[in-house]
Amino acid sequence: MQRKLVLIVVDGMTPETFERAVESDRAPALAALARHGEYSRATSVFPSLTPVCLSSIATGAMPDVHHIPHLVWWHRQERRIVEYGSSFAALRAAGMAQSITDTIYTMNQKHLSADVATVYESLDDAGLVAAAVNITCYRGRTKHLPTLPWVTKAAYGPPRFFYYSLFESDATGAPLAVRNRSAGSVDAYAAAVGRWLVTRDGFDFLAYYLSDFDYASHAHGPEGAEEVALARVDACIRALFDAAGGLDEFLERYAVVLLSDHGQTQVTRVAQLEQPLARFADSIVVTASNRAGQVYLLPDANVDAAELARALDGVESVDVTLRLEDGRVVARRDGADGDVEELEHPDAPYRAAAALANPNAGELLVSGAPGWEFADLGGRHHAGGGSHGSLVAGDSIVPVLRVGVEAEVARITDVTPAVLSHLGALARR
Repeated sequence: MQRKLVLIVVDGMTPETFERAVESDRAPALAALARHGEYSRATSVFPSLTPVCLSSIATGAMPDVHHIPHLVWWHRQERRIVEYGSSFAALRAAGMAQSITDTIYTMNQKHLSADVATVYESLDDAGLVAAAVNITCYRGRTKHLPTLPWVTKAAYGPPRFFYYSLFESDATGAPLAVRNRSAGSVDAYAAAVGRWLVTRDGFDFLAYYLSDFDYASHAHGPEGAEEVALARVDACIRALFDAAGGLDEFLERYAVVLLSDHGQTQVTRVAQLEQPLARFADSIVVTASNRAGQVYLLPDANVDAAELARALDGVESVDVTLRLEDGRVVARRDGADGDVEELEHPDAPYRAAAALANPNAGELLVSGAPGWEFADLGGRHHAGGGSHGSLVAGDSIVPVLRVGVEAEVARITDVTPAVLSHLGALARR
């Protein structure tokens, strides 16, 4: 009988962190799991930002298909900024009530394309039970009422659905998720729910999302996060093993795919992407956060993407800009237009083309230079810590561990096809 499957997503964990953890045995549960599986590296999407990445993992589709373009973007039809949570200040700048609604509900119910199926929808169609803990791309077919009295709107997720204490399909006794984020309370909540689910063997597929490592990496840098958060990640993984009676018993029941959604790199300098484009302010909207930005042309713009790209020549914080001309991706770098195929960044042609073909993306996409971050709408940044979003390898390459799963995962979009193949379910397209 085919084993059920657990997908573990450790947000922001770099391959180097994974490899050091396993080789040094500083993360015993992770190392033990690795000894039973096959390890490789895979490529994320562009921009390598969590809403885009998790949507790609959960749908098996690139951004041109699932339509989530960035952490912050310009909604052309509604003529407003969409902000999924770059920072509290950014949420406030974009409009707190609308931004919270966008983050919790609208991304899944409206922004995520109806033309693509999530892994939860495909498994539901196949008569299998999916569960999800804290993962922000969660769209499913089951209606869930909120658990907190001041939240009144229902969400539609998989049959077993747990989302930061806001939605809980079952009473697990898990502690409140958002009570001490810096101390790891969000992942502690995930571990309590995961333990409850495994104890009851209550799913065919579990998406188990651990976000606290990324939070620590933003604050302390990718290597600093190992000292702060690696042990907590390991404890969350060990909680699943313990709930089954040990690692051997766990692996008798479950196959595993463990990966990150993106990497992280150290940032020391911050820039406002709007500043070098200020003279075009009446013609454009600039949205930037972390290490990627977008520039949108307004309907009556008296400038084109090529001129905007030239305006960023010599700007230290900009590594490369991307735009479409006659259906071709143009990469501008060091003051000259070139072919995207010439970029050394991993999988650049495929990732750039998919990003630009997203109907919600800007006409000009900007990838940050090493060591630089773009301030968000509220002026916040992570200088002195870690960040991600660009095309560079450090932001874009992730570790992948497969245990009992045959299909290879070369890109994060290979995860959902691998899950569906393993469980014998067909994707809806």
